[in-house]
Parts: sequence; C-alpha cells; structure tokens
Amino acid sequence: MDNELIKACEAKAQEWLASSLYDAETQAEVSRILASDDKTELIDGFYKNLEFGTGGLRGIMGVGTNRMNIYTVGAATQGLSNYLNKNFKDMEQISVVVGHDCRNNSRLFAEVSANIFAANGIKVYLFEDMRPTPEMSFAIRHLGCQSGIILTASHNPKEYNGYKAYWDDGAQVLAPHDKGIIDEVNKVSVADIKGLVKEIDTTNPLIQIVGKEIDDVYLEHIKTISIDPEVIQRQKDMKIVYTPIHGTGMMLIPRSLQMWGFENIHTVPEQMIKSGDFPTVISPNPENAEALTMAINLAKSIDADIVMASDPDADRVGMACKDNKGEWVLVDGNQTCLLFLYYIIKNRIAMGKMKGNEFIVKTIVTTELIKNVADKNNVEMFDCYTGFKWIAREIRLNEGKKVYIGGGEESYGFLAQDFVRDKDAVSACSLLAEICAWAKDQGKTLFDVLMDIYVEYGFSLNYTVNVVKPGKSGADEIKAMMDNFRANPPKEIAGSAVVLTKDYKSLKATDAEGNTTDIDQPETSNVLQWYTADGSKVSVRPSGTEPKIKFYLEIAGEMACAKCYAAAKNEALQKVDAIKASLGL
Repeated sequence: MDNELIKACEAKAQEWLASSLYDAETQAEVSRILASDDKTELIDGFYKNLEFGTGGLRGIMGVGTNRMNIYTVGAATQGLSNYLNKNFKDMEQISVVVGHDCRNNSRLFAEVSANIFAANGIKVYLFEDMRPTPEMSFAIRHLGCQSGIILTASHNPKEYNGYKAYWDDGAQVLAPHDKGIIDEVNKVSVADIKGLVKEIDTTNPLIQIVGKEIDDVYLEHIKTISIDPEVIQRQKDMKIVYTPIHGTGMMLIPRSLQMWGFENIHTVPEQMIKSGDFPTVISPNPENAEALTMAINLAKSIDADIVMASDPDADRVGMACKDNKGEWVLVDGNQTCLLFLYYIIKNRIAMGKMKGNEFIVKTIVTTELIKNVADKNNVEMFDCYTGFKWIAREIRLNEGKKVYIGGGEESYGFLAQDFVRDKDAVSACSLLAEICAWAKDQGKTLFDVLMDIYVEYGFSLNYTVNVVKPGKSGADEIKAMMDNFRANPPKEIAGSAVVLTKDYKSLKATDAEGNTTDIDQPETSNVLQWYTADGSKVSVRPSGTEPKIKFYLEIAGEMACAKCYAAAKNEALQKVDAIKASLGL
C-alpha cells in the first residue's frame, strides 16, 4: 500500500478525533479504523472528499470525508442553504421540501438537513415518513417552494445512500444553479454548518411536518392521467401483483391502483416490509430479474395478469407479463417506454383528446421505434440527454406553448404528466395497469400489444454492453477508448456502412460524405453515436457514476407477423454478436 497515502488519511482522521465538532460515536468509529492493521477502510473513508456533483451526493455510509454521514450531508445542506439565501435574498420566506426513502440513516439525514435549513432561516416541509421521490418533486410545485432534497440512493446496494437537490420547478438542478450550488458546498467546512444536531426540533416554527395532506392531493392529480376509466371498470378484477422491494412505493402505489378502480391487487408480503437492508433481494433494482423473482412466483401461483415493481424511492418501474406461450418474461426499459407512449398516443387519438400541439420526449439512447410511432401519428418528439432533468427541461421550455403527454428513458423511468418533474413509478404503475386492462379488454396481453407495435412500426432489439474498467488505470483506458473512437471512427459496423456519426462532445453530426450539421443540445456531453445503413444504432458513453464505459446497441428489423418474433429476435442477437466483434467488445 502507498505509505504516503496512508499517512495523509491518518492525518485527516486525527483531525476528526481532535475536533469537538464531531460526536463521540463518530470519534469512536474513527479510532477503531485508525487502530486496524488493515488500512483499506481508512483509505476508502478519507482519501478524498465525497464530491457534490450535478446529481448531488451518492456514496457508501460511514465515517470519513468520502462517506455519507451527518457531516458530509450537513455540508451539502449548508451549501445549498447559502445558495438559496443568495439567490432568493429578496423573498420574504424561502421554503424547501425534505423527503427520504427507506434506507438506513435516510430519516436521520433528512432530520439533520431540516434542522440546518431552519437554522439558516429557511422554512422546511419535512415528510413524516418515507415517501416516493416523485411526490417530493410534486410537493415543491404544490407548496410553492424554491428547492427540495430527497435522501435516497435509488436502486444502489444497501451500503449506499444519496442526496439529490431539486429546484423550484420540481426538477433536479441544471445550469447555472448546479454549478452555483457545487461552488457553495465546496466552500463549507464542518465549523460552518449551522444547527447540526441529530434530534429534530419539532418546536421550531420553521419546520412543518407534512404527509397525508400532500399524499391526497398528489394521488388526486395522478388519477387525472387515466385516459380510459371505462376500460378499467370493465377489467377491474384483473389480477395485479406489485412489489415495492421494501421501499417507498408501498406508501402510495397500492392506494393509487385502488383509486383508479382496480380491485384485485396482490402485494408481495415479505417485500411490503420497510427495510434499508433489502433482505429478500441481492439488489433492489427492478431492472434485475432477481429482484422480481418473488413477485413472479406469486403471479404464477394466482395466475396474475401483470407483475410490477418499483425501486426503493419509487421513481422507476420494472414489469413482467406472460408471453405467447404463457411463460413469464421481463419487459425491458425500452419496451416499457415504447408501450407507454404507444398507448398514450393511440388512445388519446381514439378518445378525441389530441389538439395537435402535443409532444413526447425520449433520451438519445432510448429506442428509435418511439420516433416511428410519433412520426406516423404526427406527434412531435424531442430527443434529450440521459437523465430525467433533461426531460424536465424540455417540459419547462415548452410550457404554455405545447402539451407534454409523456416521456421516458431506457433505464426504466417514465413520466406521464407535467405536475411532477422527475420519473414517477406511482403514476407509471397506475397507467401500466390501465394499459394491461385495455389489452385484456381485447383478449390480449401486454406481450401481444408489444407484438402489435413491432408488426406495425418495425422490430427493434436493444442490448447494452458494460465494459468495467476500475481504478485510475481504468479511467485512463476509458478515456483512451473514447479518444480512439474519435480519431478513428468506424466506417462500417458488422458489415454495414456507417451513414451518420453524432459526436455530442463537439455537437456535430457527420454523414458518410463528410458533411457536418450542428446538433441542438444545451451543452456538450461525452457521447458518440453511429447509425448504419441497415438501421442499427450504436451509442457509447462513459458512465458518470461507475467505472465503466457503456455501449447501447439497437438493431432494427421487420416483423411480418406476431409469430415471427422469435426469428426476428434470433436474427437481431446474431447482429449483436457481429457488432460486438466489430467494435472489439
């Protein structure tokens, strides 16, 4: 091990021991780590400061400057308070919403943050217990607040927690506020944090506990999204299996489904227990088949129509349905987004609800089939960067001019309404149940509807390859890979000519003849895309949160009939192998 690094970490740890600013429990843990012969914990905890990035904080919980604890969370809240007090200095009373998920320490971090905001003269609406992230986003707008935070690490493993900051429009902060908040947070030392106490001061007039009154208004708003309540009435006995995977979805999703008119809702009892340890799963991520195992087993035992799951902060939804052989299959994020937007567009047209100024949004790495559906039905579609703050930006830019009817991304996030400005599993689960009811009303399953889409709009298979490159050497390798792709762009991929290259770092699109056009995006991003003559799309970008480079492959094809699915899928999977070989993956 690097002795210099160990010495530097020991020096930082000793500062925590020498200062009266840190509590006895924290200092005892620092002493234990210092005394250990294995210096891994010491280095991991103190080798750097946990960085407050554009998405806020996310890290492993524990003591140290590089860990999620009341001191790193406190510094983030003090920095955000300073920024709010500067930005809204002429406002009589600045206010914020504070929410949290089911994770260990989430309530503690939320209460600590509430005390700090109040100590800085900021009014706090603190949820009484865990609540979904989208409800916090809704509450910012509903209560007329200037900001909000949610303590959550989304679908990360149980060791993690996180802190996400939102602006007055209910969306995660974007430029210039993201950089402004980061600058303020970086200036804060522990000595600067006001009101850093663990126990919530319920007598403070600046701290107001909220709960049911926000739940009721939020759920009433969500009920307005329903496009065809009559189909629900006809299929109200449809069997739904839902799991919150121990998280916040249990607070509202079963209730929302009941409010929409569904009467046969089955929850997974073992996973309706609030727990930051997520005892029944390896990872509380609805993208992973393993996380849906218990729900699918329950579905099989009662012959259910649909399985749905939300992640711990209930902003993303995963789903499973029966295929044409009656086998339970997972529906991936691209397919889920496609199903939502197809249903919304098709049924808004059928119900005479289209005025002609509607628009939808998808991210640049999400399936291009959505564009086919939008174009064929004369609905405007916007492409934006990965992350729901960019979808929220498109909603904000078009507010008052056009009507947002839905948007989503391949990573299982969807938003069907504009009164929330982040992905929302509460409304998504309710709308998903309606789509399933609509399908059942025609004697179909969700799988059948997906087949209908493929036959009408073209087949598409999406496949993601993650190349993990840990450590500094890995980061250097990833940079070299991106540099090489830019210096030597592929002329063909898997035997098909590259007809268009998009480089979001230069915001230039180049065709096969070398002609360039500008890409309309608000800022640059380290993403490359190649479109081939046979309709394939390859996107590559380094992950912003993990030591890996991600390749998103989309293979386009045709499907003459629903029974042609297996052949179309097999052909596409062979193309995946050819593309991987072509790119050296």
